[in-house]
Amino acid sequence: MSTLIHGKVVRLSDRLRRITAPNPGPMTDAGTNTYILGEEQVAVVDPGPLEQSHIDAILNSVGDKIKWIVATHTHPDHSPAVAPIAAATGAQVVGMLPEDMMFQDETFKPDWHMKHDELITGDNFNLRAIHTPGHVSNHLCFMLEEEGILLAGDHIMNGSTVVIVPPSGDMKAYIESLQLLATYPLQQIGPAHGELMDHPLETINWLVEHRLGREAKVIDKLSNHPSIAIKQLVPEVYDDVDVSLHGMAQLSLLAHLIKLEQEQRAVSSGDGDTQQWRMLS
Repeated sequence: MSTLIHGKVVRLSDRLRRITAPNPGPMTDAGTNTYILGEEQVAVVDPGPLEQSHIDAILNSVGDKIKWIVATHTHPDHSPAVAPIAAATGAQVVGMLPEDMMFQDETFKPDWHMKHDELITGDNFNLRAIHTPGHVSNHLCFMLEEEGILLAGDHIMNGSTVVIVPPSGDMKAYIESLQLLATYPLQQIGPAHGELMDHPLETINWLVEHRLGREAKVIDKLSNHPSIAIKQLVPEVYDDVDVSLHGMAQLSLLAHLIKLEQEQRAVSSGDGDTQQWRMLS
């Protein structure tokens, strides 16, 4: 039975609670998970979309105790609720600004421009920032150090893989960020979408292997052509994926091709629909 109940405060551990926003969908699962840490000095991580019932649920639960409002990144299902909660509480807004405004929340204005390895210290918790670009350039994961729980934002999702959309998304950075997370002493993963996840190292290793396995297939299929447009390459690389999903698959394929180009293993010519890709020998 799912514990992802809209508007309900669910205790996950001694230091961690969760409220799930009522924004279910194909990209958000049951909705965006907002995580609450602390008792008298509270940090709210990913307050979610601009949905008044969810904002009220957060404020009614811990509004008079919120000291930090934290965004893992600034997509519209994660950070728009930051501004009204900050206005209501005077809490400090914490996060990173994006390098571009592609699908970004333009209302997000951090007071603390957080950097990799910086620490939020509350009354009963330490929350360490881990810069994990890939899904977007300004993505941060946060590790609850006392319990080894990684608040993973959209870097890791429960039940699906993350869409990497260039230029904001970067497949090379995404895989390297996963490899970085594997070096931390993690016990569980708290994704922004889906239930709490056990076996974090196995999950991370599977995600890396999955992406590299798809990359190997890209290389194999691309090698069969002197040059090819991405639309023609999609059905070959994603022949194991339903055709209805090939539009989204094309975005991830582009991210794989850009990674190969960054590594000087592939090259492109032309632009837009006329762009052609080929392997370098």
